[in-house]
Amino acid sequence: MAKWGEGDPRWLVEERPDAKNVNNWHWTEKNASHWSKEKFIEILIGTKIETDFAQCEIKEVTKCEGDAVVNNRKAKLIFFYEWAIEMKWEGALINGDTEVKGTMEIPNLSEEHDMKDVDINVHLETTGPEADILKDMMRKTGGEVIRRQLSLYVNSLKEEFSKGLILPTKEGVQSEEAKSEKVVQKSNAFASVIKNCTTKEIFETSEIQTTEIFKCTADEFYRAMTVKDLVQIFTQGDCILEPEEGGKFELFDGNVQGHFIKLVPYEMIQQKWRFKTWPEGHYSDVNININQKSDCTEVNIVQIGVPKTELDNTREGWNRFYWESMKRTLGFGALLF
Repeated sequence: MAKWGEGDPRWLVEERPDAKNVNNWHWTEKNASHWSKEKFIEILIGTKIETDFAQCEIKEVTKCEGDAVVNNRKAKLIFFYEWAIEMKWEGALINGDTEVKGTMEIPNLSEEHDMKDVDINVHLETTGPEADILKDMMRKTGGEVIRRQLSLYVNSLKEEFSKGLILPTKEGVQSEEAKSEKVVQKSNAFASVIKNCTTKEIFETSEIQTTEIFKCTADEFYRAMTVKDLVQIFTQGDCILEPEEGGKFELFDGNVQGHFIKLVPYEMIQQKWRFKTWPEGHYSDVNININQKSDCTEVNIVQIGVPKTELDNTREGWNRFYWESMKRTLGFGALLF
């Protein structure tokens, strides 16, 4: 027979003020359906789909049927969601005279499908050759843009809506550990490729120059670097981001710090950029030039003033935690046309 205070942990009651769902053992459920519908309206209406020959915009969400639930079982969060969504869009060729209207249908958004496998069907309400061109653009480019917006929903469901479902134990650590596990792993991984520079040493600096190709539009790349929700997707953690001249940023749990010097939408981003272990007060100059091509976006990056001993590690950090992560999480490595 077990001694007093020993035995099956399901029956051990901790000293906690709410005295409920101790050890997060019992199955708890939180309905996310209403929240989800509001989130879809927020992230979809006003979304712009632009190329060098046409511009379109999502005007209305006309159908949003389904449900979403978040469950907590033994401190593990389980997400269920299934949605059928329909939207109205409008657009025109840049040099065209015809306003084209149509609809987009998403019949199978659910946790069972990878985002790349979510179907997006495009229909026309306007007829004619210009309408056919825009339909093709909305099917290809528009499909990728909408999938990225839907990724914002999934990310928010997991990171924002589910807060509080895993309750703290008596020591008050379970919730914080569950919420920040991925962030800590990511920031520690980033930190592992940067070695410390002592503030007392005299150091030489060098520069990094690289060109990256992304399967997205210039608009999409610029937004990925300046919209907080998108930045938090590819950095996989919370961040501070003030996308204006003089505005500061902190990424990867504060390991990357700096501020914006100049912003030219869809064309250029200039930053003062440092890793927090660099000598105090030392910033490098980062220039990111964004060039829209016919089937991709070419990005030229120049970073001046990197401590020479940190050159290879900094280059690796950009590649792994910025560019490769953007291509993987935002779909910028997928074919655009």
